[in-house]
Amino acid sequence: MAERPPAEGDRNAASAGDNRPALSLHVPEPKYRPGDAVDFSHIQVPEAGAQARPDETVDPKDMLDLAHDLIRVLGDDNKAHGPWDPKLDPETLRTMLGHMAMTRAFDERMFRGQRQGKTSFYMKCTGEEATSVSASMALAADDMIFPSYRQQGILIQRGYPMIEMINQIYSNRGDKLKGRQLPIMYSSREHNFFSISGNLATQTPQAVGWAMASAIKGDSRIAATWVGEGSTAEGDFHSACLFATVYNAPVILNVVNNQWAISSFSGFAGAERSTFAARGVGYGIASLRVDGNDPLACYAAEQWAANRARANAGPTLIEFFSYRAEGHSTSDDPSGYRSAQEREEWPLGDPVMRLKNHLIAIGEWDEERQEKMDLEAAEYVKKVTKEAEANGILGHGLHHPFRTMFEDVFEELPWHLKEQSEQAIRERETKFPEGLPNEGNGA
Repeated sequence: MAERPPAEGDRNAASAGDNRPALSLHVPEPKYRPGDAVDFSHIQVPEAGAQARPDETVDPKDMLDLAHDLIRVLGDDNKAHGPWDPKLDPETLRTMLGHMAMTRAFDERMFRGQRQGKTSFYMKCTGEEATSVSASMALAADDMIFPSYRQQGILIQRGYPMIEMINQIYSNRGDKLKGRQLPIMYSSREHNFFSISGNLATQTPQAVGWAMASAIKGDSRIAATWVGEGSTAEGDFHSACLFATVYNAPVILNVVNNQWAISSFSGFAGAERSTFAARGVGYGIASLRVDGNDPLACYAAEQWAANRARANAGPTLIEFFSYRAEGHSTSDDPSGYRSAQEREEWPLGDPVMRLKNHLIAIGEWDEERQEKMDLEAAEYVKKVTKEAEANGILGHGLHHPFRTMFEDVFEELPWHLKEQSEQAIRERETKFPEGLPNEGNGA
């Protein structure tokens, strides 16, 4: 078969290509890998208190610099500085520190429980406690929370019974979710805490929609959602930003930039090009970039955004610039993809230590009381854990009866599921005529 002569366009493209530089693809690469020495000098840490605090009803275009700066309150002297200082009284600060200490103690005990085989999975929030505890303290108790999976501090701060959290982690007979959720994916209507989802970023449009509904009803409650920086690459996040700005939804979009999305560093989500707070700028959303390891700055930014939402001035996007001090989850080993020195070299320090040192600096705390607080938190978590373990742990029975897996979805069970239920229960009774040991009541 005769070869087709090149078309005019083919010849033009070939000849033009000969005179063009070769294209190259940029693949983001973290600065440090295992074994590398760490130097975070490229991170610009401004002086605490140097950032202006605009009026809460300001036009977003008049505060663009705050999407690229870093709002800080606590300085190297452990004192509060500048207009963002929320001027909290010492008792409130001690309460905040207590919630953070309890959250850390809870994480330690649950991590250990997973390693002992008592549950299948756990996720710690070490180093990020201020982004949940401090921020949520600036909200009203009836404001709706749409969390990601590292905001256990919010439930602790809101007084959710810890035994309920542990029952859910163990998926035992006391688990109100009946073992239908991955461990740590809590839900509490009574505490205005929406069900955590493993599908990343779905909570963002849900939060915006809830906030829109609150505005439609003329309610006074606002919504706040938390998402990791990696999840801002999801389409759901951008849909949420669009609806939030178009309908002026009373919502706060909290982005916790902890530098790592499992083993992918933040550059894969766009951190090399701009800040994550700047994503809100493109939508016309008021945007703040905050030192996420500064508990006072976290509180102040959330309070500013909440006041803005209640004044019908619109949504706010907050980037909490922080660091994930430990692995993504119990299934992750960070030593395989990042330098072991990163945690120690992180320039913004540890939020619990910074708040403790601030209280000491203003004469409202001391190391002895801190040791007592930490011990009491650890003992309390240990006590509640033993109570929860009496309801069962992974692989040791005491789960919800087998038949409940067919319940709670439909008001009237469809015929085909009813047949499946009867067949499954019949086969189970045939295989285990005396029932499984410690199974509880019923099939």
